[in-house]
Amino acid sequence: MPFIKITERGKVVGCLKKGVILVLLTVLVLSLTACGEKGSTLDQAIDQGYITVGFANEKPYAYKDENGELTGEAVEIAKVILERLGVKEMKGELTEFGSLIAGLQADRFDMITAGMFINPNRCSAVLFADPEYSIGESLAVKQGNPLNLTSYEDIAADDNAKVAVMTGAVEIGYMEESGVPSDRIVQVPDQASAISALQADRVQAITMTGPSLTAMLESASDDQIERVEGFKQPVIDGESVRGYGATAFRQADTEFQEAYNAELTKMKESGELLEILQEFGFTEEELPGEMTAAALCGE
Repeated sequence: MPFIKITERGKVVGCLKKGVILVLLTVLVLSLTACGEKGSTLDQAIDQGYITVGFANEKPYAYKDENGELTGEAVEIAKVILERLGVKEMKGELTEFGSLIAGLQADRFDMITAGMFINPNRCSAVLFADPEYSIGESLAVKQGNPLNLTSYEDIAADDNAKVAVMTGAVEIGYMEESGVPSDRIVQVPDQASAISALQADRVQAITMTGPSLTAMLESASDDQIERVEGFKQPVIDGESVRGYGATAFRQADTEFQEAYNAELTKMKESGELLEILQEFGFTEEELPGEMTAAALCGE
């Protein structure tokens, strides 16, 4: 077999067969490639000891308490699951609800947890875990309900009725499908801004999910605002709307999603999921049952 003489200042110092050199070069290239490869998102989070989570300031799903600590039903559920998966710390980054998915896709966050409803449009952009809860919509108005608004159709039928809703929220689509003109849907950055808009008479109603509205009314402590009793749930394409909220990951993070789902299932079966939900105003009626992300995404 041919060989190469290796010389130093014209002196032969050793000989290596070409085959040996090729093997050594191959090993070196593979080693450098391996060093540059990244593990899965979950593996990286375990190795570094923390994970970056995007959330919107939306009670009771994900928000900062009076001490600046990240909490909420989605946050506390995620904390338990991540700890059991070997991730020690959640580092939360606050953003507007409408920016959560973009932030996840841009690798600003490793996961997003904000009580985001699963729907086919969002399923094309992110990978959802199975739902943590199910919930209906609600409406709040000034005391006495001056315009007698009890449904989105009532808002659509009254030219004087404007409604505030958080940017990116699923309620926007529900209202549009119910006939509410876009120029009477006032989009605001967060739920506190919706309350402010109603207090200032810029709108005649605000809408969000039931637990969110309960939490916001408690925080506002304003006896001039009331929740509409007997609010009629919207019917879209012939079906009553009921939302299912979940944590979401990047589309490529199937390993992460599967591990997360496995732990979430254990929490459902043990009753631990309900215990956490109840801390934030949910009831047994708002458990997700056997519903899965795959079913909600139409897979």
